[in-house]
Amino acid sequence: MNDILIVDDERDIRELISDILQDEGYATRMAANSDDCMSHINSEPPGLMILDIWLKDSQMDGIDILKTVKRDNPDIPIIIISGHGNIEIAVAAIKQGAYDFIEKPFNIDQLLVVIRRAMETSRLRRENSALKKREVQSAEMIGGSPGYRTMIAQLDKVTKSNGRVMFTGPSGAGKEIAARYVHSNSQRADGPFVVVSCAQIDPDRMEEVLFGRENGERGVEPGLLEQAHGGVIYFDEVADMPLGTQSKILRVLVDQQFLRVGGADKVRVDLRVISSTGRDLEAEIDAGRFREELYHRLNVVPVAVPSLSERREDIPLLAEHFLEMLHAGQGLPRRQLSEEAAALMQTMTWPGNVRQLRNVIERILILGDSNEVIEVREVPGEEERRDDSEGRVVLSGSLATLPLREAREVFEREYLLTQINRFGGNISKTAQFVGMERSALHRKLKSLNVVTSARAGGRVAQLDDDGEEDTAATASVAG
Repeated sequence: MNDILIVDDERDIRELISDILQDEGYATRMAANSDDCMSHINSEPPGLMILDIWLKDSQMDGIDILKTVKRDNPDIPIIIISGHGNIEIAVAAIKQGAYDFIEKPFNIDQLLVVIRRAMETSRLRRENSALKKREVQSAEMIGGSPGYRTMIAQLDKVTKSNGRVMFTGPSGAGKEIAARYVHSNSQRADGPFVVVSCAQIDPDRMEEVLFGRENGERGVEPGLLEQAHGGVIYFDEVADMPLGTQSKILRVLVDQQFLRVGGADKVRVDLRVISSTGRDLEAEIDAGRFREELYHRLNVVPVAVPSLSERREDIPLLAEHFLEMLHAGQGLPRRQLSEEAAALMQTMTWPGNVRQLRNVIERILILGDSNEVIEVREVPGEEERRDDSEGRVVLSGSLATLPLREAREVFEREYLLTQINRFGGNISKTAQFVGMERSALHRKLKSLNVVTSARAGGRVAQLDDDGEEDTAATASVAG
């Protein structure tokens, strides 16, 4: 989309404009009528069009082409030229979306100035469109587990207000994605979304980065707060913000204004503040590392982002999303998970949460087989789980030393713990997968002293440490 399409029924005019533009370094294409013009646009949209109003032997005149192109390709700037120019035609063309109108015979220098401006407009529109698409993708919420749906319902309420939001949850769980979701679905969606990575900024430079500075030689250097004006400022891992900066941010939240470093005039800003932390801020307050008043200012709407282990049902869906995203964005092979590989991933531990899952998927696509389907053997860290070369299951040392009855009980307990957690504590789904009646599964769980407990919107299976009390808990969960 970097070339220029010249549409004019006069061959001499087409070739003259084309020669001039090629001398200036532009690539050009030419069309003599509306059919040729639309054929060029449909095959490869140009970066800019120079379009004559009057076209002989054409089904469409210039205004008709202008309407069609702006409807289907609104980002293409169109310069209208005409030898019968009058104010009515110019106004009609501009109303239909033309970038500018130039009357024949035109001044070459004037035409080149307009073309340069229009091409710059085209480039900026494409870049802006690409950024918007990336933001929408980065704000896409993937998941259908009960706990995750509950969180999204909270976020949908939050988007309707301008209140401050505090996201809590482990590293890699998707706190920034949730923050971007709030931004992209709010009234500030057209404004900036500026990230302050509190853990990565040198504490000695934190205030300069946030507030900007005024320097006699370099002039004004806006900070991140100023850049976020009209949109959202997102404090990632806010617990890592230095205490001195915390007090100044507190004043910004109260006054919506601040001084640049080295400046004398106050800068007013209109911001929505969203923050996140993976730490216990109340413990940080008790330890004197975080200001209690700032905590209460930021924590107007607290939202907990569940870890991946609390939403295992979402792992296949997330994996498929990353497979498609990495194919489209990085050109990695288009592949899909086998049911066995997806089931295995649901049983694995994920200390790095969603970020770790994405990295595992990327590693599989880069280093894995060329087959269309991803098999269990390709899942990283699965080597110790594989069968040996003769097809026998390799037992762990502890299990191999037990009598058959005890070994069976240990296996059944671990197997059912894994399956219940895999299905987010859903007894019905677990029973269906393992091939048992629901009531029989309840009896088996009770005999193995396995109970389920509510946690973060889902249920987690665990061992019963004191039979009588936890047996009652099993019954209440199973009911």
